[in-house]
Amino acid sequence: MTEDHRMADFMTKIEKGQKIEANDWMPDDYRNLLIKQIHMHAVSEIMGAYPEKEWVPKAPTIRRKMALNAKVQDEIGHGQILLRLAEDLSRPYGRGREALMDDLLDGHVKFHNVFHMPAPTWADAGVIAFLVDGGAIITQAMLLDSSYAPYARMLKRIVAEESFHMQYGESVVLALAEGTSFQRNLLQEAINRWWEAMMFFFGPRQMGQSAQKMMRYKIRTKTNEELRQKFINRYAPRLWALGMRIPDPAVKQDPQTGEWGYTEPNWALYTEMVRNNSGPFSQARLDLRRRAHAGNRWVREALNHASVKPSAAES
Repeated sequence: MTEDHRMADFMTKIEKGQKIEANDWMPDDYRNLLIKQIHMHAVSEIMGAYPEKEWVPKAPTIRRKMALNAKVQDEIGHGQILLRLAEDLSRPYGRGREALMDDLLDGHVKFHNVFHMPAPTWADAGVIAFLVDGGAIITQAMLLDSSYAPYARMLKRIVAEESFHMQYGESVVLALAEGTSFQRNLLQEAINRWWEAMMFFFGPRQMGQSAQKMMRYKIRTKTNEELRQKFINRYAPRLWALGMRIPDPAVKQDPQTGEWGYTEPNWALYTEMVRNNSGPFSQARLDLRRRAHAGNRWVREALNHASVKPSAAES
């Protein structure tokens, strides 16, 4: 079968809504888009643990400490299983998990804009779980329909666990909203800090070529704007019901179209932040990751050595 015939058969499967398995033939373009998407998803899960990790020892009760610690463990676990998937796809290029992690530390792969931002109060820890994990659920639920079957299957577990994370965040936000004026002010300030970053979270209205190709291959099935509209539709009423203000007077729903208005975020600022790791806490968190990666290298080397079977001569 010629390459053109293979490609035609591949696209027929995609257009019929059939799934692509790991051992199926796939064009290099499709494989590379998957690696880019899953690699970025994996390192974002890992780096997403850092703004919250710092609040584990400072959480107000032992119950909150245990819940947040479990959440952080989950996020790191999500990153690790996603790296396994990216590693499997990268095998034809001879790239393993070590190289994929080095890409993060060397600045060759990016992570989500929100994880470059500061989290100065306990309210930020709650808002991250409520808004950021809520936004992630909307994005990842869309990817449950991904044409790449191993990714879609893996996301079933991740989305289920993220739902628990969002509920945990909701419980923190509710406790603060029902608390003292000081606690309510803390919550409002955290919402003010995170709202614009959440508008950027879903990406620009005009999607780039890579995102458009992902739509064509049905790796993803919704546009950035569809995801953002779903987020505002879900979370704006919830925040108002708590008596909180959304720090954007343009957030209103058009009664005719049902579309939500919002002030465009500073696209240039956030794009620069992600592209160059130039956010307020980008380098501090990357430095923590570098130290953890270097400090645990001996464990990885020991495990790799133990997994190599001795030759007949050695035994």
